[in-house]
Amino acid sequence: MKVFRTLLITSILSTASVVFGQTTQTSPISPVDSTIKTVKAKYEGGMFGFSKSETGTLKLDDESARLVFLSKDNKEKFSIPYGALLVVYPQSKSVTSTTGRVVGVAPLPGARMLGSLIKENRRYLVLNFDDPDVAARGTVSFKLDNKEILNSVIEALGKKASLTKRGDAFFRPRRGDNSSN
Repeated sequence: MKVFRTLLITSILSTASVVFGQTTQTSPISPVDSTIKTVKAKYEGGMFGFSKSETGTLKLDDESARLVFLSKDNKEKFSIPYGALLVVYPQSKSVTSTTGRVVGVAPLPGARMLGSLIKENRRYLVLNFDDPDVAARGTVSFKLDNKEILNSVIEALGKKASLTKRGDAFFRPRRGDNSSN
């Protein structure tokens, strides 16, 4: 029994050190690619009539001046015209990873605390828009793989929709608003 506990503790600590070792590495900041055309994304919700989250592809359709979400089988689910975009911004959420949840339920003293320390960042693209089909505003979000892709999509959408940059977000100034930031 003592040998089993020793092996279990050793494996948990080695897993934690691998996970923590990966998160402490610094990577050079990659340049933003504003010429991006398509990117894998998971629709998280917000579009009227589409309540189910789904994995698919975001396509920046320059010919029709719109952002299109395609399902896994490449069928168009919905689109948002560039002119309807009001605000485009990133959002990140730190959550306990699957490894952290597994470590947290191990029947060992301190495992729950160790498991809660193993986190991962989830990156979201958030779009505020005027829905072109109904007289309402909406907020839609997509989960993207990493920060570089997220920044590239935001930069590309901001430029293509002629939005004004503020920090790491883009917005459409109110009509008649002469202030610039």
